[in-house]
Amino acid sequence: MAQEVQKSQYSDGERFPVKYVQDAPMSGLRTACLSFIERVYGKEHTHFAQFTAKTDSHFLSDLERAMAILLAIRSELSGGWLFDMKGLVAAELFSDFLDQSEHLLEQGYKDAAAVMIGSVLEEHLRQLCLRHEVQVIDLKDDKQVPRKADRLNAELARSSVYSALDSKQVTAWLGLRNDAAHGHYDRFTSEQVRIFMRGVIEFMTRVAV
Repeated sequence: MAQEVQKSQYSDGERFPVKYVQDAPMSGLRTACLSFIERVYGKEHTHFAQFTAKTDSHFLSDLERAMAILLAIRSELSGGWLFDMKGLVAAELFSDFLDQSEHLLEQGYKDAAAVMIGSVLEEHLRQLCLRHEVQVIDLKDDKQVPRKADRLNAELARSSVYSALDSKQVTAWLGLRNDAAHGHYDRFTSEQVRIFMRGVIEFMTRVAV
């Protein structure tokens, strides 16, 4: 879009000509870019602030600044920087949840701990899918429906993100989580939940986002 807007440039003023681009296409570009940057980075990010401040007119120089910011964003995305940062944030949050799970176990709440560990595992699978471009949404009756964890696990193994052996272990873990979530508390012990937690930590460290 920016390259198309660039083709609309013109000069105004005889003695001191100033270069512009057409206002309407520049406004359309700006709106599209701000929407994109907000979705990817959020309104608090430097890219959003810089784009907002530096591209608010239809001077050619505003367009050139817009293109420079877009190129910086493309470089970050193609280099995986954004996913690395999201992975670090996710890892910190997951660590907090796993710490809480361990505390629940120590207090004798194995069922709640199992559900929490399972939730961390499921979100890790979802993050792996996003990182490796595995679909996480299905279309059913014209509505977007999130894929269940079992399906994500199968697709990740099929895409060779991790091995078939890992996939079987994840299936077993998800089964334990489902038992806890549906009240089948007699099907697992506190020690099994503890092994579940250690296994998930090892898996998430080895198969990182």
